[in-house]
Amino acid sequence: MPVSRRHTLSLLLSLPALTMLPQVALAKKPAIYANNGIAIDGTDAVAYFKHGKPVAGSPQFTHDWMGATWRFSSDANRAAFAANPRAYAPQYGGYCAYAVSEGYTASTVPQAWKIVNGKLYLNYSRGIQKRWEQNHSERITNANANWPRVLN
Repeated sequence: MPVSRRHTLSLLLSLPALTMLPQVALAKKPAIYANNGIAIDGTDAVAYFKHGKPVAGSPQFTHDWMGATWRFSSDANRAAFAANPRAYAPQYGGYCAYAVSEGYTASTVPQAWKIVNGKLYLNYSRGIQKRWEQNHSERITNANANWPRVLN
């Protein structure tokens, strides 16, 4: 079917109007990685600092912060987190530090963790954690440059 000059002209004149239509919003990932709304798979974020290991939190001791529910093993740990969540919450919203350093996000497991310069970092797995630890200073620099852009 041949296209007339009138049809072509109409199409060209309508292009600027199409660019004024609202952009479709792309789905943005939440700032905190939370499985079923629970941050760090229910692990007590404060325990990493106080006990040097992941400790399961309890539904009895919770605090809602940044759209996620955080669980704690004691009321004292809940209170410490509530007073200063940024001191205890994992970097990059609990997403995998290795993935963020590479420019994307990935889930994490509580057992793949490390505290560097007073900050908690989580990784996708123990294997990825070992890879991240080989040059964690460079990975942290890269992840800081990518965060929070990787949520888009």
